[in-house]
Amino acid sequence: MRRCFCAFALFLATSACSFAQAQLLPDRFASWQPAQRPPLVLWPRNPANASQPTPGAEKLLAESGVVRVEEHYYQKSNDELAVRTWKLKDASGAFEVYTSLLKPGMLPARVGQVAAFDKDGVVMLSGNLVISSTANASRDDLSALVRAVGAASGKAPLPPIPNYLPMLGRVPGSERYALGPVAFRSAAADLGRTEFAALSDEVGFASGAEAMLALYQTRSQEAALLLIEYPTPQLAEQHLRHLETALSAAAKQAGTTIERKGSLLSLVLKPTSAAYGEALRNAVNYETQVTWNEPTHKITDPPWLSIVGKIIVFTLMFMGLAMALGVAFGGVRVLAKIFFPGKVFDRPDQMDVLQLGLSSKRIDSRDFY
Repeated sequence: MRRCFCAFALFLATSACSFAQAQLLPDRFASWQPAQRPPLVLWPRNPANASQPTPGAEKLLAESGVVRVEEHYYQKSNDELAVRTWKLKDASGAFEVYTSLLKPGMLPARVGQVAAFDKDGVVMLSGNLVISSTANASRDDLSALVRAVGAASGKAPLPPIPNYLPMLGRVPGSERYALGPVAFRSAAADLGRTEFAALSDEVGFASGAEAMLALYQTRSQEAALLLIEYPTPQLAEQHLRHLETALSAAAKQAGTTIERKGSLLSLVLKPTSAAYGEALRNAVNYETQVTWNEPTHKITDPPWLSIVGKIIVFTLMFMGLAMALGVAFGGVRVLAKIFFPGKVFDRPDQMDVLQLGLSSKRIDSRDFY
């Protein structure tokens, strides 16, 4: 019994030490102090905890690359605050979890990298951490909480695909980001488009595809916009054919269409009118860019005064050189004739003169000098 008690005490001490080392949330922040209820570790799964992710949420967390999930409780005066945090392997997985926690109607909040809130609570994203809190904390308190966990969350940028969504008419809190089929099917169900969940097998997540969905609504029009981005335009064209084949006849009759622009596919799901679907697609903020990664040289024309000056200088240099060579050649010849007459140049035995013979006197070549 003594050995068992010692082993159990050692196990508790080791567990407490490992929890403290891997703890994501601080014990206290701003004016919030630890509550009476102890913190919970929901992931890795612990059967001893009553609060566990549902099977659907568990699959989505596994797809997103979850590392750890904690729930902490804080108190201030008579108020209690429940905070839950998810740690993911990277920022893309964190953004997938973040959007899965959004509810239509949630408004943007200026906390962390991106956040949204409603009357029930707030959801925040900071690097590879997702934090949700009940609604009885101020923005300053939440900012202090984000700063407290900022050192462990990193500052990785968000995926670019959310920036492609049009702003006009978008229902706040309806944005859903998917890196895999589980999140895609969950997003289709959340947005009331369950009939399109079957497209998850044709999207091509295994090829590196990323999907973004959102609801759009005006006074008389409504539609859901699905954007799918691929690593290359070739993959986008290939999966465009697969998705066109996978779309049911009923979906096509309801106005669902697909178009490709570069590496991005855009699908307007069941618009109330074809004109609204076309206007929504045209409002997508996506432009293709071609980058040249070979070494380049920037060529600039020099001033025209510099060009004219160089032309004059080099012309004078050429004229001076020609004159010097001419004088040198002629001077050497004259000096040779003076000091060595008939021995170097114009030797009589090597000169021939043609004459007409009008006179009987023979022409002597030396008479020319």
